[in-house]
Amino acid sequence: MHQDHIHLWQHRHTFGQEQKKPGEPRTLIVIGITATMMAVEVAAGILLGSMALLADGLHMASHAVALSINAFAYLYARRQAHNTDYSFGTGKVNALGGFTGALLLMLFALLMAGESFGRFTHPVPIIFDQAILVAVLGLVVNGVCAFVLSTGDHHEHGHPHSKHSHDHNLQSAYLHVMADALTSVLAIFALLAAKYAGLIWMDPAMGILGAILVSLWSVGLLRTTSGVLLDRQGPERIRRKIKDCIEEDNDSRVTDLHLWSIAPNVYAAVIVVLAHHPLSPNQYKARIPADLGLEHVSIEVQQCEQCENRMAGQGRDATAAGKKEDGVRPV
Repeated sequence: MHQDHIHLWQHRHTFGQEQKKPGEPRTLIVIGITATMMAVEVAAGILLGSMALLADGLHMASHAVALSINAFAYLYARRQAHNTDYSFGTGKVNALGGFTGALLLMLFALLMAGESFGRFTHPVPIIFDQAILVAVLGLVVNGVCAFVLSTGDHHEHGHPHSKHSHDHNLQSAYLHVMADALTSVLAIFALLAAKYAGLIWMDPAMGILGAILVSLWSVGLLRTTSGVLLDRQGPERIRRKIKDCIEEDNDSRVTDLHLWSIAPNVYAAVIVVLAHHPLSPNQYKARIPADLGLEHVSIEVQQCEQCENRMAGQGRDATAAGKKEDGVRPV
C-alpha cells in the first residue's frame, strides 16, 4: 500500500528558496544606480581630464561588480531551488554570496590602505573644489542606495551590525554601499580640513581610518557566513528550547544534538534521545515548537535498557581483562 503513496512521506528541500527574496529587486535597483553613476563619472573624468572623477568612477565600478555577485547569488539560489543534487537545497548560496562579497570588501579595504600609505610618502596635488563635489555626489548616491536596501524590516535585512540579520547576501550588498558612503564622508572631512586648514595629511589619514572600519565590517560578515558554510552549531536559544521540550517528561534525555543552518532562518537538526520508556520519533517531534525554523528534523531513539546491557557487557569484559593481567584464566 505504501508503495503507491510513498509521496505522502516525502518532502521538498527548497525551503522557500524558489521564491524571490525581498533583497533581490533592491539589489538590482542599487546596481542600476551604481552603474549609471559609474558611467557618468568615468565619462566626465575622460572628457574633463579629471583623475578624481575617473578614480571614483572606477571605484564605483568595483562595487558594481561586487553587487552583481550578490544579485547572481539570489538568481542562482532561486533557479536551482528544485535541483535534487543539493541535499538541503540552495539556501547556503545566500551565505556564499555574502562570504564572497565580504572577501571583496576586505580586498577593497587593503587597496584603500595601500593607496593611503602611498599618499603619505608621495603626496599628489588635489583639486579641492572638484574633489569635494565628487565626494558629495557620491555620498548622495550611496545614501539613496542604502535607503533602497534597508527599506522594510531594517533589523532583518539591512543593518550591518544587527544581530538579527539573516540575509547575508543582502547584508554584504548593504556593507558595500555603506563602505562607499563612509569613504565619501571621510573624504569630505579630509578635503575640507586640507583646503581650509592646510592639513594635507588628513586625506591619507582618513583613507587609512576608512580602511580599518571597512575591514572590521568585512571580518564580522566573514565570521558569520563562514559559520553557516561550515555547518557551525545553530543558535544556543534554539538548541536549549529543543532540549527542554524533549526532556520535559524527566525520563527522556538528549544525548546528541546537531543543529545547523540550511537557509536564512531555516535549520536542520539531528537529535539522539535516550529514555527508559522512549516515545516514537514523531511523538518527540510533536513536542518541538513549530516557530523555531526547523524544516528537516531526524530523531534517533534509544532505550536505556540497551545502554545498561552495554555497560554490563563492558563491565564483564573489564573483569575478564583484569583476570588475564593477574595471570588468572577466566572461567
